[in-house]
Amino acid sequence: MQPDFWNDKRPAGVPNDVDMGTYCSAVEVFERSCKTFANCPAFSNMGVTLSYADLERYSAAFAAWLQNHTDLKPGDRIAVQMPNLLQYPIAVFGALRAGLIVVNTNPLYTAREMRHQFKDSGARALVYLNTFGKLVQEVLPDTDIEFLVEARIGDMLPALKGLLVNAAVKHVKKMVPEYRLPQAVSFKQALHDGARHSLRPVPLSLDQVAVLQYTGGTTGVAKGAMLTHGNLVANMQQVRANMQQLGEDGHPVVREGQEVMIAPLPLYHIYAFTVNCMCMMVTGNHNVLITNPRDIDGFVKELQRWRFTAFLGLNTLFVALMAHRDFNRIDFSGLKATNSGGTALVSAVADRWRQITGCQVGEGYGLTETSPVVCANPHGAMMRPGTVGLPVPGTLLKVIDDEGNELPLGERGELCVKGPQVMKGYWQRPEATEEVLDGEGWLKTGDIAVIDTDGFVRIVDRKKDLIIVSGFNVYPNEIEDVVMAHPQVAACAAIGVADEKSGEVVKLFVVPSDAALTVEALQAYCRENFTGYKVPRHYVFRDSLPMTPVGKILRRELRDLA
Repeated sequence: MQPDFWNDKRPAGVPNDVDMGTYCSAVEVFERSCKTFANCPAFSNMGVTLSYADLERYSAAFAAWLQNHTDLKPGDRIAVQMPNLLQYPIAVFGALRAGLIVVNTNPLYTAREMRHQFKDSGARALVYLNTFGKLVQEVLPDTDIEFLVEARIGDMLPALKGLLVNAAVKHVKKMVPEYRLPQAVSFKQALHDGARHSLRPVPLSLDQVAVLQYTGGTTGVAKGAMLTHGNLVANMQQVRANMQQLGEDGHPVVREGQEVMIAPLPLYHIYAFTVNCMCMMVTGNHNVLITNPRDIDGFVKELQRWRFTAFLGLNTLFVALMAHRDFNRIDFSGLKATNSGGTALVSAVADRWRQITGCQVGEGYGLTETSPVVCANPHGAMMRPGTVGLPVPGTLLKVIDDEGNELPLGERGELCVKGPQVMKGYWQRPEATEEVLDGEGWLKTGDIAVIDTDGFVRIVDRKKDLIIVSGFNVYPNEIEDVVMAHPQVAACAAIGVADEKSGEVVKLFVVPSDAALTVEALQAYCRENFTGYKVPRHYVFRDSLPMTPVGKILRRELRDLA
């Protein structure tokens, strides 16, 4: 499309571009926001609220600890592996302020998955929650990690309450397996020791890498998307620009420094990382962190405590919450924005959410490789259910055929994205980068889309065999590679099948090499080797799999069968 194609299609108040000269780094955005909104609440969790001033002070202490108690240098990688706790933004912003590259790590990873990510990224430090200590001990000898910072759930709570919570987690809930990591420094000790030093500012630029965000890309091998400070700043600015849409009263729908967003999606996932950690920060708004969104009872009780104005979720969460007996008792009078992303939104679920809450769910679109937001739906009457909305300001889109030719409006083809939020490339994988990113900066998404004449975008299919479970990417290649290592498996293939709760789940077709293999044994093997959302839900044993003449498994035929 021509660069100006979307200029007259955006809602009133939304600019057509963003100024990339406003900030020099994501750290500058953070530090400016902490001054501007010093007394405003930034993050709340487990009954404790940190103001922006608190967040600035704690992250400075953590950064100073890194600078004075380790030999980590700017550009070194530090992995952060924890659920939604106050310690997460402190560690991430502290690491960025020390000039380090953050490696977001899923706390539900198995040892195999942790090993790959830590080794591939070359991480030299790790911040982890003690509930994962046993796994850390197991994988540590196979990595380059030298510095360990161990957080506990009660770290940021008042002293006595924190002790009680930590004791309950360990002794009552039995969530902390036995392990031994004597070299680990406690998170609280790191903050205490760091506070005795002054943070030495690190010069940063927009083209420096800020985050390695792991994804399968277009293949099953997990690769680190290099997201620069410029990528993150751009996406912050782009989402902020969309928030400037004017309401019926002539004022912006989103009021800076006054919004309360419920944040149940994991901050280590790029969607919540950018929206909750970055975008809400640049606008000085308040995030309520939900540590365990699977505890629906606890989640609903937390929602009853707040008059929240925004909710970031996905299909799985909407379904689970609406099924709860007390969901109707929540105060939705302040709710003006519910955003969904990461996986396709089921229209019946969206309709029911609107009926109960009075708020329409706005669907968007993005990728790890685009930091992640590419498209978003406008608020109010301009929202177009069934589409992912319009490209955020400063973003160009086109659809191409298999030969790379651009297609006209209304025709389906592979969606390509160009904009300041597009990644620098894959970490230490130039060939993989060249496969998806051309010399002009166009990123091939692998998604099949249609751009309508009014500029709205519809995602209609996927070119790649990617499976999306509750917003998380699952790559058939990875599932198949691991399952093929089982001594009783001769061949296998993984596909995604529709699921009302999570959008899709993994279905595994297996040709056993040993008749003694059982579904239960294979399921146990998968649970040991995959984090929960990757574990196949359905297992089918077969005598053979459909293949091409050269031996390539025909997943499409299996999908048709399913």
